[in-house]
Amino acid sequence: MKDQDQTRFLLHESDIPRFWYNMNADSPVAPTPVFNPITKELITKDALEVLFPVPLIEQEVTTERFVPIPEEVREIYRLYRPTSLIRAHRLEKELNTPAHIYFKFEGESPAGSH
Repeated sequence: MKDQDQTRFLLHESDIPRFWYNMNADSPVAPTPVFNPITKELITKDALEVLFPVPLIEQEVTTERFVPIPEEVREIYRLYRPTSLIRAHRLEKELNTPAHIYFKFEGESPAGSH
């Protein structure tokens, strides 16, 4: 089978990514501002800190293209990752795109947390 025809990709544990890709860094359109549903005012960092840890807020608001994945998270990924990566050949054909489109099959996770 040619690599071009391959559908299922099983990655080795060492292939677990070290960074998340932040699409906002490459988007020509700025993200929609988030407003407090009660006060109707723009959400502030202080308001978010009541709900989320600071590192998570920093990930959410960063303009960096690649966000490092904390080692603690990568260790947890190793418990059940990487799940199969599947190329969506039929979707590519339907969209008539030269892009390669992949999706994760989360039904393989042991807890079924998908």
